[in-house]
This record gives sequence, C-alpha cells and structure tokens, in this order.
Amino acid sequence: MEDNSRKRKKAKRYYNFHTFADPGCPIQPTGPFRDNIRLFLQECADAEEYEVEGMKIWSTSLVHESRRVVVPLYTIEENVKHSARPFCNHCRCAAWSHHFVSKRRYHFIIPADDDWSKPLEEGDFETQTHLLHGLIHCNGFGHLICINGIEGGSKNLCGKDIMDLWDRICTSLHARKITVEDQSKKHMMELRLVHGIAYGHPWFGRWGYRFCNGSFGARQHTYDSALEIVSSMTLVQIISDFSFDDSWKNIKQIIDYYRKLSETSLITIRDLFRFMLSLKSRMAFGLLRGKSTLNVPSTFSSDTSMKTAFHDKYVGKEKSGKCRNFTTVAANMEKDGRWSLKRLEFTASVIVDAMKKKRAQNKHGNYVMSRQEARDAARLYIGDTGLIDHVLKSMSDVVVGDCIIRKVSNRMTKKLEFYIQEVENGSQADLGLCSSIKPIHTSPVMPGRDVYDDISYLYNNLLFQYPESDVMSLAVRSILYSKYFVKEWLFRDEPNDMLKYICRLMPSSLDLESEHIRYYSPAEYVELPLHATIGELKVAVQRAMRDTYFTMEKIEIIEIARMEELEDDELLFGAIEPGTELSVRGYGLDLGTDLKHEGGADNWIVRCKCGAQDDDGERMVACDICEIWQHTRCSGIDDSEEVPQLFICETCCTSLAPQRSQCVFDFRNPSAYTTRPHMSDLLGTSSSSRCWELYKSEDKSVVPIQQMYY
Repeated sequence: MEDNSRKRKKAKRYYNFHTFADPGCPIQPTGPFRDNIRLFLQECADAEEYEVEGMKIWSTSLVHESRRVVVPLYTIEENVKHSARPFCNHCRCAAWSHHFVSKRRYHFIIPADDDWSKPLEEGDFETQTHLLHGLIHCNGFGHLICINGIEGGSKNLCGKDIMDLWDRICTSLHARKITVEDQSKKHMMELRLVHGIAYGHPWFGRWGYRFCNGSFGARQHTYDSALEIVSSMTLVQIISDFSFDDSWKNIKQIIDYYRKLSETSLITIRDLFRFMLSLKSRMAFGLLRGKSTLNVPSTFSSDTSMKTAFHDKYVGKEKSGKCRNFTTVAANMEKDGRWSLKRLEFTASVIVDAMKKKRAQNKHGNYVMSRQEARDAARLYIGDTGLIDHVLKSMSDVVVGDCIIRKVSNRMTKKLEFYIQEVENGSQADLGLCSSIKPIHTSPVMPGRDVYDDISYLYNNLLFQYPESDVMSLAVRSILYSKYFVKEWLFRDEPNDMLKYICRLMPSSLDLESEHIRYYSPAEYVELPLHATIGELKVAVQRAMRDTYFTMEKIEIIEIARMEELEDDELLFGAIEPGTELSVRGYGLDLGTDLKHEGGADNWIVRCKCGAQDDDGERMVACDICEIWQHTRCSGIDDSEEVPQLFICETCCTSLAPQRSQCVFDFRNPSAYTTRPHMSDLLGTSSSSRCWELYKSEDKSVVPIQQMYY
C-alpha cells in the first residue's frame, strides 16, 4: 500500500493564463535564475512520463478563460554535456560567442494549437511553428526563438498575450538578458522598419527590447541616427520631393486623406505611420470595410494555369511535417567524422543559392529543381560528390538561412525534385508556390479602404524609392540591418531577510596566460542568510560557478578583493554592503575543455570592411590565403550570385602582388598547366575586384576561376 501511494500521480495543477507568473502567482522566487528555475519546476509544473532525446519534460496547464481552452506550457531541461547541440548559435549571432558554455539550457515551448494534445517529439526544438519557443541558459542569459500569434497560425492566442506571458516568466525567474532576432513581417513589410518609424523601437520594444547587435557593422548610434532621419521627415517635404515623380499623386492622396481624418496635426512621417497603425484597433470608425487580407496577397504575378499545373504534378506528394534547422541536421551528420559542420553548411548554402538563382530566372515558369540539377550546380564549386549526395539526401523539410527546402516526388517523371519557400514570421507556408509568387503593389484606388494597403504603398514607394536621396536609402538600410534586440533585467536587491551580491571572478595569472584568444569573466548572483560569514560567501560563489559552467567545475575561490584582511569566520552583515559587486580571486579554470565558449571551438576571425568583427548571421566567405571571413555582399558578390570556389580578399591581393596591367597566369592557355596552378600565379592583379571580374567574365577565352579546380 505504501509503494502504491508513492507512485500515485499528483493532481494536475491549473493556472490562469493571464495572471500566471505575476508576483506571488503561484511563487515569488528571490534567488538567481539557476535556483529559481528548479523551484519553478518543483512548484509550478508537472513532470511528464516521457523524455525527448533523453531530456526531462515538465508541463504547466494554463487556462485561457475567454477562449475556454487549456494551453500547455512545456519546460524542457537540456543537459548540454549530452546534447547534440552543445554550442549556441543564438549566442553567436547576438555577439555572445565569448560567453562560457553553461551546463544546462531550459526550453519553454507552447506548441501549435493542433499539437496541444500530442506529446513532444524529437526535432521539436527546430520547429518553426511553435506559438512560443524561448531558451534560457542556466546563467540567466537566453533567447526568444519563436513566437506565432493569430497571424502565425494560432486559433486562440494573439502575439501580444504570448509576449506578455513570456515577459512575466522571464521577470519572475530573474532572467538577466534575453535576445530576439526580429524577422517579423506583415503584408510583405519588415515590421522592425514600420514600427521603428512609428514608435522609435521595434514591436518587441513594447516589452523593453532595445538594440543589441546589427548586421554589416550596424551599431547603436547608427541605428538611432537612422531612425531619427527617417521618422523626422516632414510630410510637406515629402510631397515636395515627390512632385516630379510618377507616384506623387498617390502619395499626396494618402497623406491628405489621413491628415483630414486625424484629430491632431500630422507633421512628420512618424506622426502619419503611428496614426495609420492606430486605426487597426479602431474599427468603429468604419474605415475598414471588410476584413483586411494581411497575409494573403490579393494579386499574383503568375497565372492560374501555372498554379493548377503545380497542384496536378505534386498533389498528395508533399509532406506537411515539421521543419528542422539544417544546422541541427548537419551537427548529427558531423558525427560520422567524414565532413566538418562548416563544409556541410557551406554545401547546403551552395545548393540553396543555385535554387534561388533558378527561381529568379524562371519567374513565370518552372522553378522546381531536380536532384540531378541541384547536384550539377553544387559540383561547380564542390569537388567531393560524396559530400553533395550526403547533403542532398538530408535536405527535406529543412530550414537553411531564410528558406525552407522541400523535397517532392514528381508524379509524371517519378523523380525527386526540390523547391524553396521563404520563411515569414517564423512560420512555414502551406505550399512552396505561395512563397515564389510575389504580390503586385498596385496603386491604391481608395485610401482608407485597407490601412495596410496604404502603409504598404508608402513603404515601397516612399521608403525604398525616395527620389535622389542617398541619405534616406542609407538610413532605411541601417534600420533593416539592425535586427537583434535585447532586454536586460537589472540586479535587484529587494528588501528581505537575505544578503545578495554580484560576484565576478578574477582568474589567476596562470589561467590568463593559458588563454590566448578570448576570455569572458562571468558575474554570478549569490544569495545568503543574514548570519552568513566571509567563508560561507566564498563557498557559495564557488558552488554557483561550479554549478553553472563547464570551465569552472574545479574552480577554487581563495579570496575576495579588498577584503583580504577579513577572516573567514567574520560576518558579512555590516562588513559588506548588500547588493555590492565583488571581485573574487580563484584558480582552476579548465580552459582546455571543448565546452568552453558558446561560439564553439573554432577560432575563425571576422574582419570585414563594413566594420563587422564577429559572425552576425549574414552570408560570409573566407579568404583562401589569410582565412579571414568577410561578408560576400561587402566583397562585391551579390546575394543572387554564387560564392566562388576561390576567393582572395583585397588586402591579400594588394600585399602579395605588385600592381600590373596583366595577369601572370595565362588564362587563355590553361592547357599549359598540367597541375593545379600555384596561388601566386593567380594574383597578378592589384585588387580582389580584378579577381572577381575574371570570375564573372563572359569572355569565352577566359576560364572562370571555379572551373580551374573542377
């Protein structure tokens, strides 16, 4: 009887969706995140009877009263040591590559509505259709990975309610910093640009998210300046500047309409955009007749016959399964030891670039690529056919960059074919056809009939086609390059019967000498009772750091800076002010472990002319001489062009080759070379642009660079 009572399941607990994680509802933790999350799982969640990839799962049932549904919130504890993904790509792109790898990660997931009654499955970490997916490392740093409200496919939860819940959870558990990559779109518009102009911050700014990191060298001051330049443009000046443009009449008509409608004076473009966005929630004015089609384009650039033909060929063949991130797939493929993760990812990017190029060339025809075509396209840049075949085999329902790769079987030819669709709002479209068909932005017939149509017209014609204004173009580009945002929760020394301190490690000189590349000294929060001593503080700091980082599993804390004269048995109270940041000295850092930095073990260097010093998630290429990475776009390689097999940066071209008018290597007589040409033979030019010109040359007597190593 006693054994049966122990095995008896606890009664399931239910909480109100809109008040869960409010102060004291149901708990009010006061410690650091690493301790609070354990209390949360113990008091607010029920353990599931199954695991996913060896990870424990807890669920919390949240009752949405107005919708009369029970929303499942899953919490998964990921043991990084046994994980297939020990490093964090989100940290890398948020400029946190130098952070020490934490021992545990906690995933917070609300699945799509249709999956609420189903258990989690392997690969769910990479699914793009979750209503909520947040990740927090045990040190309190984390990332909001995915959020999908009504427009993202949810039948019950709007984006604002989901964000409110996520923000309450982070606040309650004392998260320290949370980043988000803002790629959200609406009506084919980048929301971070629209909301930035209207409110001075992205949509996530409502919850305190501010600029964190930008692509292509974008910095905080450039982002702020760009927002000020665009948003302060006066409507009078805009009408004047467009007076000789074809779109002048429509732009003036839209501006005049909303000026008359507004009860306050609209002076700048910020005033106009903010007022137009506010009308979305003011349906009582009767301005919007009928439902606004925010996600489905009203006009397509391809005819019905093409759409019908596509369905006839592939109907019933496409899987509607969940998408996985190719980086995760590649990490599992890397285990066989044949190819590195970088080579696998590079091969996938080459295939995707080839598919994009074909789609661009066949806007009104077949944009599907056969397996053989994909193989041949990759073969131009990658000599290892085994690698190409291995990657193609895995490219089914995977996310590579901003695209989903689909693999289908052609009913007529019985052969496998690939197509791509772009990811929008973190969710996947139902059919690849929809992503390749772009809406035609026609001139608005009646301003006010659909506010988003009016905003979209201004977005495309005013922001991106401003007449003779490089300043506007650069400002808009700077805003779009700024897509990583962060919210920080500052340290709070709340009045209670506990002593709280911020403790930062000062490593020994021996540890510093053994680390030649990068070092991140973490500051950990510790909490002790009022009667704690100096010695107990050292033990608490040591325990906290050992519990958090792999590099500190054997750390020994020996003293506290500026407190060396105090004995270990002396009381903290009265000696050290609560809330103080303390520097502690210790030794024993394991800087030789493979699990050292969140950016991974690779020590690759980024140094681009745009100012980028770290990976920012954009496409890059490495110089074959100095091995320094830089953006393809900054190197003169257009996004629609393939990455060349041979690339030499401008610095190496300038330093290794004297200026000369002709190339030393005789491109017109390649047969003279029976072996692979030496690198110096290819450098008979003064700049990388000349090398790139040779690569792009249409002169049939010039051998393209990539064919030399075919």
